Amino acid sequence: MKKLYPAIKPYVKHSIAVEKPHVLYVEECGNPSGIPVVFLHGGPGAGCSPSHRCFFDPDVYRIVLFDQRGCGLSKPHAELKGNNTSALIADIEYIRDYLGIENWVVFGGSWGSTLALLYAEAYPERVSGLILRGIFLCRTKDVQWFYQEGASRIFPDYWQDFIDPIAEKQRGDFVQAYYQRLSGDDELARMAAAKAWSKWEARCASLRLSGDLVSHLADPHTALSMARIECHYFAHDSFIEPNQILDNIDNIRHIPTIIIHGRYDVVCPVDQAFELKRAWPEAALQVVPDAGHSAFEPGIIDALITATQSLGASLK
Repeated sequence: MKKLYPAIKPYVKHSIAVEKPHVLYVEECGNPSGIPVVFLHGGPGAGCSPSHRCFFDPDVYRIVLFDQRGCGLSKPHAELKGNNTSALIADIEYIRDYLGIENWVVFGGSWGSTLALLYAEAYPERVSGLILRGIFLCRTKDVQWFYQEGASRIFPDYWQDFIDPIAEKQRGDFVQAYYQRLSGDDELARMAAAKAWSKWEARCASLRLSGDLVSHLADPHTALSMARIECHYFAHDSFIEPNQILDNIDNIRHIPTIIIHGRYDVVCPVDQAFELKRAWPEAALQVVPDAGHSAFEPGIIDALITATQSLGASLK
């Protein structure tokens, strides 16, 4: 079974000013003359980590990672102003042009898969290949499954901790109830809501509970950006049209694409990957039989490394 590549450090870091007040943190790793690939993290609002560099052979790829608006090392932290899907798509294209890249592989998981698909549909001529994990089509029913009813029946104990901060009379719409707290002026209520929101996702993200993931996402800095930005997007229908991704598949049908999804993914159930595959039979779909949602489960790592290796070989 394939493992992550050894840890590496960036050979250059950029601070790129986009629409005010946002300044994006961007880093490049690996081979400056290699195949360009951009890593799109999840959330929205989760940010990148050093381990995300390790899905790619550093001798083969020029690896570009960046923290989307309001998260990670991008500034201002947890900022909602000007934070929407169209802006993120524009940021990806701006970074590509800023770095002098003609076209690149786009690698994204969870919300990163959403953003990768939307970017590719907007700029298909700039995408040489797609590697997608944990497909999230970002429709109302997909959000409702995880934040209203569905996943709650699989993890009722964790769900209880998620709903505890919300008054009974507000439980008909948890996204809106959380949005009031996460975008409000009460700092204590905002932080308590952020931790509860992020901990719920972390606890459900892997087949076996990952204490490291729970600790990471429950960290106040990460929890605040992820909860505020995720909830902001979901409270606004992710700033996309209903079924936008599937309705525009014809734009990207020609792009070499590998889809990887855990069989027991509770955050983004595997039916979303199958719906994408039905609309797009040209794409390759691999369902990992012993995995949930996290990119760092052994079977998912193996499939992602295999995908980066095979796509890299085909693009040389």
